Amino acid sequence: MKKFIVEDDFWELFPQARIGVVVCTGLDNSIRDDNKFKELLSQAEIKALTYLTEEQFSNNSVIKVWRDAYKKFRTKKGVRSSIEALLKRVHSGNHIGNINPLVDIYNSISLSFALPCGGEDIDKFAGNIRLTKAEGNEEFITLGSDESSSPYESELIYKDDDGAICRCLNWRESVRTMLTESTKDAFMCVELIDESRYQEFEEALNQLAYLINKNLGGTTEIQILSNVDKEILLTE
Repeated sequence: MKKFIVEDDFWELFPQARIGVVVCTGLDNSIRDDNKFKELLSQAEIKALTYLTEEQFSNNSVIKVWRDAYKKFRTKKGVRSSIEALLKRVHSGNHIGNINPLVDIYNSISLSFALPCGGEDIDKFAGNIRLTKAEGNEEFITLGSDESSSPYESELIYKDDDGAICRCLNWRESVRTMLTESTKDAFMCVELIDESRYQEFEEALNQLAYLINKNLGGTTEIQILSNVDKEILLTE
């Protein structure tokens, strides 16, 4: 049995937040159709630009809300949310390349709705996964590195029994649990801080589940965590 638990130290900072999860089982993430997913990303890039109406990039509300959020907990200097990184690339005229189907799909959703999205391989989790403040000694090895770079104490992270899975909310993930072409069961998430965008948040979750099921088969289940419903079951 594995659970996902959002602990009180997160809700104390963001009481109105929502964490949406799509639990996916029995997927085939080895499907190679780069042109299909490239088109999906291209359409998402076009939609993403509609969120960037202010001349100064940081003044756009979908950017500002996450910069303000990141000021509420300890972060590495210069860290920005995953959605800001994606939007900045599109704003600069750079395209988002193919990685693997699950990643391409969640990147397209992230861009289309201007919300942070991510995903991990459930089968690689050690025990429960928690969104919580770091102790500061968790092991964390990210892509392109072979050395652990532990999060800061009190940094908001996703973690399991073996260490950090994703640092600074949805900023950077561990290679240990990342989605690969061999992933069969996936934990996909969408983060919401701005409660005024709840309807878009729900649409993003529904579209994420739909695209995964349509393209990769398997089954999907959507669940939403709040400061009332703080945990869900991932696997029996």
